[in-house]
Amino acid sequence: MRVLVIGATGVLGAPAVAKLLAAGHEVSGLARSAERVPAVQATGAKPVTGDLFSVDSLVTALRGHDAVVNLATRIPRKMTSKAAWALNDQVRISGSAALAAAVRQVEEVRTVVQEGISFVYADGGAALLTEDAPLRPGVVTASSVTAHENVAALTDRTVIRLRIGMLVGPDPMTAALLAAARRGAPMIMGARKDWTTAIHPSDAAAAAAAALNAPTGVYNVGAPPVRKGELGAAMAAAAGVRRARALPKWLVSRIPLAEPMGRSQRVDSTKLTEATGWRCERPVPGPEWFTA
Repeated sequence: MRVLVIGATGVLGAPAVAKLLAAGHEVSGLARSAERVPAVQATGAKPVTGDLFSVDSLVTALRGHDAVVNLATRIPRKMTSKAAWALNDQVRISGSAALAAAVRQVEEVRTVVQEGISFVYADGGAALLTEDAPLRPGVVTASSVTAHENVAALTDRTVIRLRIGMLVGPDPMTAALLAAARRGAPMIMGARKDWTTAIHPSDAAAAAAAALNAPTGVYNVGAPPVRKGELGAAMAAAAGVRRARALPKWLVSRIPLAEPMGRSQRVDSTKLTEATGWRCERPVPGPEWFTA
């Protein structure tokens, strides 16, 4: 299959390119400028210059491809600032809308995979959250729902929408969390006994690649859920601190930007496994999650 990856140089995009190439696909990567071409080439993908916010540009980039995998995000380093999330919202909302409009004009593109996040689920306590579980979009998560709605309108194509858990691995965001923990910052949002669904970036990338073989629908992507205290212990060990600090759930609930992270979300990814055979190579958080 000829696949265009949008966000090919990112935390998910780069390993997704590798997984797709290993599976025998012909892989291109969208480069937003000539300056970004070398970075796309470094992933192993063939660079295709294009603008995520320009329908005409995307139409040109999409020609010659059977599928597109949109993994583009702009997660800010300063996660406590609402303004800092504006670009990420633009990427998810305007970018997905432009992509959907472009796909409508390129008949040969028959499959669309769109990233998204599992933090959109409402607090489920100890219940397993399947793809039909109630949603409760928040300040920084609502754009993920909109992105899914934009591509879901492509009813004449196969459209796969992913709800991906918390990425934990050898990536800049995790490194920043571990560095902050060494300075005394909390690593656990909410109650230690509550549930969370994390995933190593390599496993999430493998899921995005495998999703090309799935029927139209929404699919959860996460390692088997664990208690927040268990994930916190693994991260504390990686940070070299004795114990992960926790921010009380009642306090997290009063911080709109952080509130989704304080929920108990025991997300079930069985549907994707049954549809594609995908499963995590790193199912339990441990030292190997924090190495390449």
